[in-house]
Amino acid sequence: QVQLVQSGGGLVQAGGSLRLSCAASGSIFSINAMRWYRQAPGTQRELVAAITSGSSTNYKDSVKGRLTIYRDNAKNTVYLQMNSLKPEDTAVYYCNVAVRMTSSTQNEYGYWGQGTQVTVSS
Repeated sequence: QVQLVQSGGGLVQAGGSLRLSCAASGSIFSINAMRWYRQAPGTQRELVAAITSGSSTNYKDSVKGRLTIYRDNAKNTVYLQMNSLKPEDTAVYYCNVAVRMTSSTQNEYGYWGQGTQVTVSS
């Protein structure tokens, strides 16, 4: 089994910064893609940022230049640095990782973090 523990988040004024982290532990051989999603009330969960095992990144257009995803492979942790936050960034943020559990299979399994609230006041 794999566990994901998220930390960070909270309440910040518009223009402020926050950093989210998501640490994976358990039966992990390797981690491929790591992603951050968010879900605002009454909306569907949406992909915000993703990073591959080779550290290639991609972002939702509305967050480009403000949010940065990065990872520490030694710690099995993914981060989301959020700068110049806007009220429309308010949501619950979830991490998602694709885990390969053993060397004997190429199969990957997706796991979700518990979610963390980010609230940006105007």
